[in-house]
Amino acid sequence: MHRPTLPIQGLPVWARLNGVSFHNITVANTEGKGYGVVSNTELNASQDTADGPVLLSVPHGLILNAAAVEEYAKEDKSFKQLLDAVGRRSSRADVLLFLLVQSVLAAHPNHAGSLGVSNPWTEYIKFLPETVLVPTLWTENERLLLRGTSLEAALDAKISSLDAELGLVQAKSAHIVAWNDLLWHGVVRGKEVEDPSPVEFTDWIRLDALYRSRCLELPRSGESMVPCIDMLNHAAEPSAYYEENAQDEVVLLPRPGVAVAQGSEITISYGAGKSAAEMLFSYGFIDPSSITDSLVLPLAPFPDDPLATAKLVAFGQAPQIHVARGPPPSQGIGRAENDEQQGQQKEEEDGDSDIHWTSPFAYLMCINEEDGLEFRILQQTDGAQQLCVFWQDEDVTERTGEFEALVRQHPLAAVFRLRVVTVVQEALQTQLERLGETTASASSMGVEKSSASTSISTPPRTECVRAAAALRELEMNILEGCIGKLENEKNALLGDDNVVAYLGLAEVTESGQVDDETSNDAGDFS
Repeated sequence: MHRPTLPIQGLPVWARLNGVSFHNITVANTEGKGYGVVSNTELNASQDTADGPVLLSVPHGLILNAAAVEEYAKEDKSFKQLLDAVGRRSSRADVLLFLLVQSVLAAHPNHAGSLGVSNPWTEYIKFLPETVLVPTLWTENERLLLRGTSLEAALDAKISSLDAELGLVQAKSAHIVAWNDLLWHGVVRGKEVEDPSPVEFTDWIRLDALYRSRCLELPRSGESMVPCIDMLNHAAEPSAYYEENAQDEVVLLPRPGVAVAQGSEITISYGAGKSAAEMLFSYGFIDPSSITDSLVLPLAPFPDDPLATAKLVAFGQAPQIHVARGPPPSQGIGRAENDEQQGQQKEEEDGDSDIHWTSPFAYLMCINEEDGLEFRILQQTDGAQQLCVFWQDEDVTERTGEFEALVRQHPLAAVFRLRVVTVVQEALQTQLERLGETTASASSMGVEKSSASTSISTPPRTECVRAAAALRELEMNILEGCIGKLENEKNALLGDDNVVAYLGLAEVTESGQVDDETSNDAGDFS
């Protein structure tokens, strides 16, 4: 779809027309960051009060969220028809549908109001960047740089999800003739169009990228896009923050005690505590000063487990392993070094001693019927059926994510722990091996990027190469550290009296079965 653009120098005019007020700040191109906000004067905020001068104010009517989309639908009956057919699945989906329509209206300025009503966002989206460096908008060659990382599966799933979303929008809107013509054929019924510009999959991916990378969590309005505020870049030590005032405006204020020199960039925080993968996925860059050393990996149930489907349904969430370096969860779930259980002393000088992991599904995955797990289908009074989970004859249907605590007093608790540790270690080892196998090819792509004789038709961009390399290095270090801790714990568990007795009994039982089979075979042979 054709995307008309406007130079950023025209933003002040749009702002004045729509009640947006800039105070001693300007939106401009910043080195290496695209658009940003710079100060026109020296700013010195008081340390003692948060009531600093307002740098930017945006009227409530310009805030874009699900509520705003509903208000727009009241003004535009044709859009309401489209929203009724397609929308109201989530706040994000409604906003994306609105942005899609505004993009189409911007691309067809001569539709003469035959379909859709223009609003301030119809013009504002022309100021937004053509592309965003989030991985969903990377080229195929650039996405190859992420093979073996925790983003590989997440990225594939996201692209598949976006494809399904756009397919749903197209299918649901096909019966609305005017919208079907405009969205999917790029034509306006009854009008001559020299250059039809239908919506393409890349348009939907871009709108999703703009939403994820520019969305703010407002104190009262919740998840929203806010024009002009979304031009601010991130910093680990930001100089400003945003909030909603008594008039429901979104205002930008300097942080108390912060000084900003004239001509310097004003920044906000996109949020602390995100993993490198999450930051790259949502914003297209990795800030080493803001991220946590962590990663999340999918966990698949045993392929030969007859209860696998029931466990997945009962668990109700995507099975995952979360690995991080830093303070463990308050309940101590999944400590790679479990001092209480093992009586081992933590070595402060060990750089990996603070690595921990959590995987609630791994516990459910590793217990079976012979251990005391049971699934029952209970009939409700209204005739509906419910899958219920029982552990040691106790109904734990609402506690399927708490099996580490549920099994703690069981005589075989150490055995269960050994199973879980082994499963998690094998999953991490598999991920580490894949990461290592793909590192060489990723590095060669980076080398070819700077080579004049590159064989890649579209060389990966430098920003993508650097971001992928940083992610790979960080995740490799975390995986190696956690695998080592898991190996130590596994060895300690193998020395536990209950584990030794259990494994010995299992060996004797297995040996007895083999002897019986041998005896039977011998009798048959004679």
